[in-house]
Amino acid sequence: MGNGDTRVRGLAARAGGWSARHRWAAVGIWVLFVVLAMGLGSAAGRVDVKDSDQLKGETHTAAKIIEDAGIDEPASETVLIQAKDAGGKATDADFRAAVAAVMKAVEGTGKVTDVTSPYDTRTISKDGRSALVQFDMRGDADTAGDRVESVLKAVEGVQKEHGSLRIEEIGGASMQKTFSDAFGDDFEKAELSAVPVALGILLIAFGALVAALLPVLLAVSAIMATMGLMGIVSHVMPMSDTANSVMLLVGLAVGVDYCLFYLRREREERQAGRDSQTALRIAAATSGRAIIVSGVTVCVAMAGMLFTGLAEFEAMGLASLMVVAVAMVGSVTVLPALLSLLGERVEKGKIPWLHPESRLRRKRAAGNRESRFWTAVLKGVLAKPLVCVVVAAGALLAIAAPALGMKTQNLTLDQEFGDSLPIVQTYNRVNASFPGGSEPAEVVVKAADINAPQVTAALADFKARAISSGASRGPVEIKLHDAQNLAFVYVPLVGGSDFDKAGQSLDKLRDEVRPATLGKVEGLQAPITGQVAGSKDFNDQLTGAVVPVFAFVVIFAFVLMLLSFRSLTVAITSIVLNLLSVGAAYGILVAVFQHGWGASLVGAEGVGAIITWLPLFLFVILFGLSMDYHVFVVSRIREARLRGRTTKDAIQHGVVTTAGVVTSAAVIMVAVFAIFGTLSMQSMKQMGVGLAAAVLIDATIIRGVLLPAVMALLGERNWYLPKWLNRLPDLTHDESADAVAAPAARDDEGERVRV
Repeated sequence: MGNGDTRVRGLAARAGGWSARHRWAAVGIWVLFVVLAMGLGSAAGRVDVKDSDQLKGETHTAAKIIEDAGIDEPASETVLIQAKDAGGKATDADFRAAVAAVMKAVEGTGKVTDVTSPYDTRTISKDGRSALVQFDMRGDADTAGDRVESVLKAVEGVQKEHGSLRIEEIGGASMQKTFSDAFGDDFEKAELSAVPVALGILLIAFGALVAALLPVLLAVSAIMATMGLMGIVSHVMPMSDTANSVMLLVGLAVGVDYCLFYLRREREERQAGRDSQTALRIAAATSGRAIIVSGVTVCVAMAGMLFTGLAEFEAMGLASLMVVAVAMVGSVTVLPALLSLLGERVEKGKIPWLHPESRLRRKRAAGNRESRFWTAVLKGVLAKPLVCVVVAAGALLAIAAPALGMKTQNLTLDQEFGDSLPIVQTYNRVNASFPGGSEPAEVVVKAADINAPQVTAALADFKARAISSGASRGPVEIKLHDAQNLAFVYVPLVGGSDFDKAGQSLDKLRDEVRPATLGKVEGLQAPITGQVAGSKDFNDQLTGAVVPVFAFVVIFAFVLMLLSFRSLTVAITSIVLNLLSVGAAYGILVAVFQHGWGASLVGAEGVGAIITWLPLFLFVILFGLSMDYHVFVVSRIREARLRGRTTKDAIQHGVVTTAGVVTSAAVIMVAVFAIFGTLSMQSMKQMGVGLAAAVLIDATIIRGVLLPAVMALLGERNWYLPKWLNRLPDLTHDESADAVAAPAARDDEGERVRV
């Protein structure tokens, strides 16, 4: 068959063919799409998730009541005044003078309101050594961190005048400022460094600047377009900064991967002696098809987050879904056009020390494109597939075993940041002296008349029983909003920053104290919110979402694999292997961050738990991303089988010829995710380590050992499809000309093999 006579079929092939024939139109349409998306998104503005929409349950009810009442709760601040020696007491003259000086200093800034004395509010510790001066920041709570610096300096000034006492400030505004100063730039640098890291790895992989730039440019343009689309879509489903960061990660990963798959195949076909147009058409029909199958599967996985009922997850899921869809479309449309325009110039900007051999030597070596390392590995795997399955699967199950004892919770301040920040030490001291005082439970009481005698009596009764029940040691503070008929009751929980013990105190308030007091007033609402309540409600909501999300993702991924490969066996093994890699990632997370095994290597000592949202998030992301490699490798195996190779030869050919591109793609993903593993925030560190470990396992043990070993054991049963499933839509037609034209593959007995 001549080079110029290659004909291919299918959506990816047709899209690539049209783009190659209408090169400037394809590039122009893509650029116009990106510019329009960004422009319209910027004009529309982004609507972010509201606090009242973050959760369901009581936390949601409380936030909704406050929002409907038009009350903007201020950022509350606390100044801890503590005697440094055991003999000092809050009743001492110098202690009282310090309290008065703090109150005068913060009031003098003009930035605060409602300053209270610990002698009036009884916020003095049991041992008498510590006291709290409390006040609120003026203005919007969300921007209070921008205005708190003068207050912090005023408190520092009082500290200098009272050396025998410890005088420290903590609160919503001061934490905002501290975190922004310490970690805002750090996180931004991590996001920005991901692009040059990916570019550097691609330079090593391709050895040419133009070829390395293409995947990065495609990924960046897909991300820019999606940012604009997020602004438009946010008016229907609100977005968030977290969704934006996740979108950037996923967009960079899949955008680079898809382009890498396509470009590598086109390059491989040219090295095999085909002209540029033929190489491009074959790449469109093979790698293009794999990209579409993988992209749709990833989109389905991301859509699983829409079933959580959690606004933050829904935003992350939709943003990720959009960037994957945009990157997928760009890969099968504008990329072929660019490759057609560039032709041989895609090799421009060669780096001599990476690829010093001449074009002639590369052409002579074209027949030996298979990875030597993976050829050696595959030789052993295919020689003893059963042993490899038992050893590899056993190892992954052992790695996954710690996940059975996984403990999830919203991380406290000291868990999230360790003791690296002075404000964390202040947080710990406040919690030690006033358990639960730094993050009290908040009861939002709504009544027809908040000053009615029965409501007043119920509030007093609730206040007394909260302490007598053992849920709180006090002081319980009540703040009335007469105009809105609301009362806020602040209850420090016994257990403080220990979420397990504080959760038990919360249960007492909700299940015992409230029904016996406030619950007796007809028509009164009293949802309980706060950090501990929010963590519990989030966990409860997430637990209820696990089964439907898992079921949706697994079932739809199974159906897509079944339709794409028309093999029941391939579909089942795909799901099982993906679940195994996810389980191993869970095990590593629990071992490192919960049990502390090797925690010092990643700076994760003393965390003791996994951030609540991470397990479900990782499942969805990893299940989607791992399909990139799986579809690419299995497609190559199937293609080789269609060309007449035996299943064993097809497995070896498919794995070793894709090893280079899978390795390059995996190294990029691991490097990008590992960047986030270097951040100081434990939640981001957990996400980075979990994703990097899972991708590494997936691209090596799963794709390099387990997949070929399992397929070797199954033999021709890999392509089994029951007769009653023959009526399913056939999505397997995108093949190269060689595969289409090759004689039907037959097994050892001469029977036609259905692949």
